[in-house]
Amino acid sequence: MADLQDELHTTAEVGELDLPGRPGEFAPHGPATGAEDAGPGRDEHAPDPLALAHVLLAAHPVADGYSGLPWALRHLSWYDLEVGESAVDTDVPRLREGHVGALFWSLHLPEGLVGERAVGATLEQLDLVRNVVAAHPEGLRMADSAAQVTDARHCGRVAVLLGPAGAAALDCSLGILRSMHALGLRVLTLSGASWAGENGLTRFGEEVVREMNRLGVVADLSGASDATFRRTLVISKAPVVCTRSAARALRPHPANLPDDALVALGAGEGLCLVPLTAEQTGPSVRDVADHLDHVRELAGPECVGLSGTYDSGAAHPRDLSDASGYPRLVAELLGRGWSAADLALLTWGNVQRVLRSADFTARAARLRREPSMARIAELDG
Repeated sequence: MADLQDELHTTAEVGELDLPGRPGEFAPHGPATGAEDAGPGRDEHAPDPLALAHVLLAAHPVADGYSGLPWALRHLSWYDLEVGESAVDTDVPRLREGHVGALFWSLHLPEGLVGERAVGATLEQLDLVRNVVAAHPEGLRMADSAAQVTDARHCGRVAVLLGPAGAAALDCSLGILRSMHALGLRVLTLSGASWAGENGLTRFGEEVVREMNRLGVVADLSGASDATFRRTLVISKAPVVCTRSAARALRPHPANLPDDALVALGAGEGLCLVPLTAEQTGPSVRDVADHLDHVRELAGPECVGLSGTYDSGAAHPRDLSDASGYPRLVAELLGRGWSAADLALLTWGNVQRVLRSADFTARAARLRREPSMARIAELDG
């Protein structure tokens, strides 16, 4: 608990950043991406929102909730992420330019892979991630806890976390879940499986969630059915995340969340990671900011984060075409009056909270619960 409290206390420090503008807050005039010139009616001595964004992100970098880089790299015969790689949206120079301090590397698979093929392909991607990180030691570092993420940042490295993986990767086996966790898996998406479908979690599905809590694997509910979403919020003792969900009220994409789900996610201290994709949030930086405003208003500032969704095959809004674009988004939010404290939660603090909460829940659960040996045939028939 001390670790969790320490991390929560650090978020207050963002209000102490010595930045130009009115004391205790950022004060650019009106929405801005940092690209506009000062126009009529704008104080030419007012601080530049883009410059302020860089200052804030230097202290509170982005913890990006979703990258499709592993699958993209499978199709390249050669690459160098530390020097720069034009064939993908993400490399170390652009991560540094965008002030990205941590990145979740997706282990999701193309549709149609199930059973042993899904398990094998997921393990191959997991192995690839570890090899890629080992080959780029000056820029990347593996991490599987909030403490290791912080250590990587202090060493000037981008922390790489494994997940989300798809539910199909388990092949309905809790033993495979434990094995993948031992290899570093931190997030599992609860959709696309017989035990987590349109009708919600089966008895075996509920056992999967309990075992995830015992291990410290975070449940991802992006793309999950409404029934699975609601039941997981009840069953899980740790916060859940939606790694790629925006506001359905603003854009009717099936992976986006309706307002009542956002309220429920906030009440459960979960985290909605808003994707930077044109399909889910819109074609401009302002569209993405509208979704962030909406999620913050309904779920609370402690329950909103960022998901670049780069290298996933999705189109991205203008000025957010790759991992270097985060300062432009933060500049837009500064122009809308977001406080330094809320921005620090958005970029870094909320992901750290979820990781620490998952670790704390797991430590407590292991004192009460042995590893589950349940089988799907026994529980679901």
